[in-house]
Amino acid sequence: MTPDQMRDASLLELFSLEADAQTQVLSAGLLALERNPTQADQLEACMRAAHSLKGAARIVGVDAGVSVSHVMEDCLVSAQESRLYLQPEHIDALLQGTDLLMRIATPGNDVGPADIEAYVTLMERLLDPSQAPVKLTPSPSQPEPEPALVIDELPPEPEPAPPVAAEPQRQNKRMTEGGERVLRVTAERLNSLLDLSSKSLVETQRLKPYLGSLQRLKRMQSQGVRALDTLDGHLKTLDLNLEAQEALADTRRLLSEAQALLAEKTAELDEFGWQAGQRAQVLYDTALACRMRPFADVLAGQVRMVRDLGRSLGKQVRLEIEGEKTQVDRDVLEKLEAPLTHLLRNAVDHGIEMPDQRLLAGKPAEGLIRLRASHQAGLLVLELSDDGNGVDLERLRGTIVERKLSTLDTARDLSEEELLTFLFLPGFSLRDKVTEVSGRGVGLDAVQHMVRQLRGAVVLEQTAGQGSRFHLEVPLTLSVVRSLVVEVGEEAYAFPLAHIERMCDLAPDDIVQLEGRQHFWHEGRHVGLVAASQLLQRPAGQNNDETLKVVVIRERDAVYGIAVERFIGERTLVVLPLDDRLGKVQDISAGALLDDGSVVLIVDVEDMLRSVDKLLNTGRLERIARRSQQATEAPRKRVLVVDDSLTVRELQRKLLLNRGYEVAVAVDGMDGWNALRSEDFDLLITDIDMPRMDGIELVTLLRRDNRLQSLPVMVVSYKDREEDRRRGLDAGADYYLAKASFHDDALLDAVVELIGGARA
Repeated sequence: MTPDQMRDASLLELFSLEADAQTQVLSAGLLALERNPTQADQLEACMRAAHSLKGAARIVGVDAGVSVSHVMEDCLVSAQESRLYLQPEHIDALLQGTDLLMRIATPGNDVGPADIEAYVTLMERLLDPSQAPVKLTPSPSQPEPEPALVIDELPPEPEPAPPVAAEPQRQNKRMTEGGERVLRVTAERLNSLLDLSSKSLVETQRLKPYLGSLQRLKRMQSQGVRALDTLDGHLKTLDLNLEAQEALADTRRLLSEAQALLAEKTAELDEFGWQAGQRAQVLYDTALACRMRPFADVLAGQVRMVRDLGRSLGKQVRLEIEGEKTQVDRDVLEKLEAPLTHLLRNAVDHGIEMPDQRLLAGKPAEGLIRLRASHQAGLLVLELSDDGNGVDLERLRGTIVERKLSTLDTARDLSEEELLTFLFLPGFSLRDKVTEVSGRGVGLDAVQHMVRQLRGAVVLEQTAGQGSRFHLEVPLTLSVVRSLVVEVGEEAYAFPLAHIERMCDLAPDDIVQLEGRQHFWHEGRHVGLVAASQLLQRPAGQNNDETLKVVVIRERDAVYGIAVERFIGERTLVVLPLDDRLGKVQDISAGALLDDGSVVLIVDVEDMLRSVDKLLNTGRLERIARRSQQATEAPRKRVLVVDDSLTVRELQRKLLLNRGYEVAVAVDGMDGWNALRSEDFDLLITDIDMPRMDGIELVTLLRRDNRLQSLPVMVVSYKDREEDRRRGLDAGADYYLAKASFHDDALLDAVVELIGGARA
């Protein structure tokens, strides 16, 4: 390639980048002008975008771009000078020119001279009032090119300078207005960075068991010191020789030195673990933030699509968007585009009425579709609503009966919520005939399936005559998954919460035999019961409980109960993909590491349901053996909760009671000290800031008392600074938990770590 050719190639790439930015400015501005054609700021922005594209096209020698942008600029200047009032047909034509410019700037485009001539002729006729009016059919909005993956999103530049040959480095890096450099990187490198940071985060959790072991060793040594003191008391009644007395003194000294060294190293390990965990969390959050992009990225072209589709159907429709800056993982955004597009088209086609119908119903002629995006508890929550006619429930009821999905008597008793669930069945539609807009049998079931693949959920609510509302919840990122961890065959497995309908304990009498298979009654229907050990090909573990632990999973209309041996609890797991060399592992989608470093496999629920069907079809489904051996009940462990906040006190009491512990409460340090001296407890949980006696004084007194000094102590405080943690641990606490990061699992996990389960 010659230097001139290299220069031209670089300029064409820069022209394509500029066209991408400027056509976005044009699209947004023209849609705003359609609502208010005299907005001076939008007219100015659109005119300058067209003018910049004309200059850029002239520099790189793209004559077609010059011609199209020139007639668009003439139209916009006429509107600025009040020689032309923009009508819908002008907006249609300008949007058509915007699409044409993007096609011209895209390598390998199919734009020919005839296309350019036809468009220029169209614009000239629109600008000449003596010509007959031109009636346009809105052209379908062009798909936006996939945005480049960048670290930190740049704001759109409304007026970039024409590209010049002296700055080819813009293909690799750009500068924000504030001077911050932004680099383009590959998705693979970001994925690798996120994977390494997630493993680092998990690895820091492996320090917890070691710290717990040291704390238990410290308590055992304290008990050893007390035992030695007791022995010393007994030996004083004997006449020991000097050598025996010296040996006893040496033993006490060595134990004391070992205790001091152990306390020092335990404190150092705790501090190192806390700091390592903090840094690993920051590293993971930063790596994850590099993959996050604003929700607006998935909306490129959607406002235009709604507008064009509405006009093609003879409807006036406006799309309002809230939460465009909400940050979401790029992979999630890509997978959300298809279901959102389907729901938006569905709202325009099925939801919004014709203008005359809306006016008769007392509504504005223009229909409104509103899309909101927000963060809630680690999820991206989307609400898509319209002010249309809503779902005709009686018509829906009739369609259900007509298609023999339910009997007439049963359909009459179905609630609104139950009726709306039929809309998510495969192939179900209220449309009498197939159209280009309504689709070809791909309905809300496809939307639900795509959302489920994201480990999310979608719900439809509606009010007849007032519109419908779709509520979607999906994870902010696919790199973590909230799961229920269970035990099967003495190994841990995780079920993503998105696929779990409920967890339950079944008594032997709850399990019935129907047609040779085991079932139980769930929400008005018999649900098949299957052993997880058979599905996962694990040996059936011993189950001496009186009840059977069951996870009820659902995928579309398939519902089954999966019997497991034990519920370990809910966990947020960092997803670790399986090695490609393993291929597809049956019933498993990925792996993860628990806090103690042990491996947990994440269940592929869709695959597992297929395995269930296969077992049913081949008649190889095994019965679940029930063991109801009555074990001797061990005494329950006792916990004292000391906190001056009634809310915190009651929350902790209920959590511990539900887990099987006996719980006593005290309202402040003095009340707690009196309880400790008069009763026996296995664990003390205390706040720090309390009236009469604070938590530090309480722990200090406890550690000085011969009977209580080995009692495990957990501090739960609003203070999470390093000096606050150090102060609590130096006073003698074994565990420090900040209320700011407090949640059910954190408290209960810490209790189990300190004293084990509820039974002695």
